[in-house]
Amino acid sequence: MAHAHQHDHVHAVPEAPGWSLLRLSAAARVGLAAVVVALVWVATLLVIG
Repeated sequence: MAHAHQHDHVHAVPEAPGWSLLRLSAAARVGLAAVVVALVWVATLLVIG
């Protein structure tokens, strides 16, 4: 038995979904990771020094 009613409702999609790592390209993710690693190294050297 098939359902006779239709599903006419539209799922709401946010206008501005915001920033997401998943939207970045692979190169952009690697670049971002490199920046984070560099910042951690700088912070480590500042604490040690």
